[in-house]
Amino acid sequence: MTLLRSVVGKLWMTIIALVAVVLIILGLFLFPIIDATFPDQAGNLQNMADKLSRQIPSHLQEKGYVDAIIDLLESEEASVNLISLDHANPGQAAVTLEGKQYHLGDIFNAKELGTLQAGKKVSASFSITKDAGDGGKYLAIASPMLTAEGGTGSKDVLLLFQSKKSLENTQNYVKWLFALVSIAGFLLTTFFAFFLIYKINRPLLELKRIANHFIRGEYGSRVPVMSRDEIGELGTTFNLMGEQLEETIRDLSHQKENLASVLRSMADAVISFDVDGRIIFMNPEGESLLVEWSDLHWDKGANEEESEVHEPAAYQLIPEPLQAVFQQVVKETKEIATKVHVKDGVWSLVMAPLYSEDMVRGAVVVLRDVTEEYRLDKLRIDFVANVSHELRTPLSMLQGYSEALIDDIASTPEERQELAQIIYDESLRMGRLVRDLLDLAKMETGNLEYHFHDIDIGSFLRRIHRKFSAYCKEHDIQLELELDEDVKLFAKADEDRLEQVLTNLLDNAVRHTPSGAAIHLTAGLSILRGDRAVFLEVRDEGQGIPAEDLSYIFERFYKADKARTRGSSGTGLGLAIAKNIVDAHKGSIQVKSKVGQGTTFTLQLPLA
Repeated sequence: MTLLRSVVGKLWMTIIALVAVVLIILGLFLFPIIDATFPDQAGNLQNMADKLSRQIPSHLQEKGYVDAIIDLLESEEASVNLISLDHANPGQAAVTLEGKQYHLGDIFNAKELGTLQAGKKVSASFSITKDAGDGGKYLAIASPMLTAEGGTGSKDVLLLFQSKKSLENTQNYVKWLFALVSIAGFLLTTFFAFFLIYKINRPLLELKRIANHFIRGEYGSRVPVMSRDEIGELGTTFNLMGEQLEETIRDLSHQKENLASVLRSMADAVISFDVDGRIIFMNPEGESLLVEWSDLHWDKGANEEESEVHEPAAYQLIPEPLQAVFQQVVKETKEIATKVHVKDGVWSLVMAPLYSEDMVRGAVVVLRDVTEEYRLDKLRIDFVANVSHELRTPLSMLQGYSEALIDDIASTPEERQELAQIIYDESLRMGRLVRDLLDLAKMETGNLEYHFHDIDIGSFLRRIHRKFSAYCKEHDIQLELELDEDVKLFAKADEDRLEQVLTNLLDNAVRHTPSGAAIHLTAGLSILRGDRAVFLEVRDEGQGIPAEDLSYIFERFYKADKARTRGSSGTGLGLAIAKNIVDAHKGSIQVKSKVGQGTTFTLQLPLA
């Protein structure tokens, strides 16, 4: 069955069927021609009997003539007998056939003998033996001898025999010869068919083998061209196709590698989805982002308390924050650029549809983490608003009191002195704000210079204590220094900048501590990030800072409850400056506070 399903089998069956049909049609036309080529034996024998019945009576005296006739008839497997019907019983007339004696009644029946006696020709078919088969069958023609005038007055009869075997053997021989030629034709046709098929099928098998190599990605394989016919041209064309395919695949591979390199080197996350929202591609940044998002909990709905945890990035569908944008892109088939907020992060995304034959087959999204830019932009806006707010108040006061002086509203020298003092205080306040802004800008841009050297923390704190003792006494506040004199504390720091930090902390403590309370300034050894460090602590007994404000107090212009401040309020930049200075020393600053129990600021500076 495998052979019949193959090209070889189909071509062989086609050729054999074609030859068989041709031979069958040839046989149908040839056999009637064979039968027509060998006419009816009885008719031929009848004609021969008519000729001999006319000629023999004229040549009976010529013995050689009759012998010649007998020799000629023997070549045709025929013989002749001259029989006289003078006796009363013609059936007993002697007949010689193949050297044996027979009676005329053995050949003809009584009716035929009567017809013969009446001077008419008769014919019969008989067998000389009972079991002779076709080999012992003869056809006999009895014809009355004709006189010289053409009449039948003579009682002599010409009996002509001919074996049926001669004619039938000739016809059968021709038919068997046709059959043998047909069989030989089938065999030769099969041989040449398989030879031709081999010549055709071998290149096709080579084409199949090379095509399988192409399937496996072996585009360098080539078909051996063994002829210059159509199959050879097909092989040449196939090789040319292979070369072009190899070049195309190589170019595509290079482009794919270039694109993959570009995507891998991108700092942005690139993710593509199919039309059902399944992830089909992502670069390393996209994979990291999805892994990060897969650990987050997304709310199912406003009325549901449960949350859904996404599967790992390799198996999940489109993430929750991108679903609404994805559906809009697929529906409207247009590019969308927007921002999404995921927990504490802000992401800028650009999502565009992917097309396949004018149909949307998915979408590709480029995500960029703009959390820092968003925060900085917000800080910029807040900075402008805060600076405007901080400058507007002293400027308004400067303008108002200056106009009062110009318009001589103050009638006494004391009033004029008071207005001038207010103008002076507000100008100092504006100066502090500008100075703090400049310092903070230098710190954030890295342009502020630091001069690090070893300082004695004990001596440094005693000097700070003396500096603020008088200021605290003015506000009926006790400033206590808690220092272990037996421990020598040294740190590598910029003494001026460190004094600026403690000045801001102590100034805030004084302004937020009520009269009669105390402020504690403490120093000692600690551990910072696994290394030895020195800590400086400023602890007041003021009203404290609300818990909701603690995470924001180191931001620029952030102020807690203004009602807790004494005297003129600060610029809101002191703690931000303090944190930048401590960070520059590779230290840390922390705050602890409870409302009604005071606030504690702790600085840690590494000893090394």
